[in-house]
Amino acid sequence: MSSTDPAPAAAVIPADAFAVLTEWLPTNDDHARPLIALATVDAEGRPDSRSVLLSEFDEGGFFVHTDSRSRKVADVAAHPEVAFSIAWPAELRQLTVQGVARRASTEEEQVAYSRRSRYLQLLAWLNSPEFALRPAGEREEAWAEFDAAHPDGTLTPPQTWLGFVIEPTRITFWNGTPLTASRRTEYRRAADGTWSTATLPG
Repeated sequence: MSSTDPAPAAAVIPADAFAVLTEWLPTNDDHARPLIALATVDAEGRPDSRSVLLSEFDEGGFFVHTDSRSRKVADVAAHPEVAFSIAWPAELRQLTVQGVARRASTEEEQVAYSRRSRYLQLLAWLNSPEFALRPAGEREEAWAEFDAAHPDGTLTPPQTWLGFVIEPTRITFWNGTPLTASRRTEYRRAADGTWSTATLPG
């Protein structure tokens, strides 16, 4: 762990499930972050889904970061229960997670921002409703000016930068095969924090 990493989270994910996650998911310092389909429910009970980057993961859960003004943040405030999935069609794999989202620590949010690409760091500052309404030419000019005024390595997270950790209550690994039936390995967390494991048909 580097000096910029936040302190390790308290273990929530069982060790054998975490071992599979480390095999399937890229390391946290890999800039090529995977896209997950994150599902939420709004205050009126209506479901929504969108693709977001999985910033990182550890024994405590899965981290995503977004703009505090986004619809997903309002959804999580109304219903912290969320779910996400990610598929690897070529490897015949799918990961599905159900859990509860809570606010990440300020330290973790800063570390995650520092690992973002230059483009995504700039986007966190400039991707506002007001900016989106400007003509394309004006957006390009303002983007270039902001980029030039903030040399690489000097940007810190804007006040609207916000992170969530999704603490899982169910983790499902789906493995397919072209030669026989697929199957799922499912981990479920009980109210007392203990986990059970089941092998299910695909």
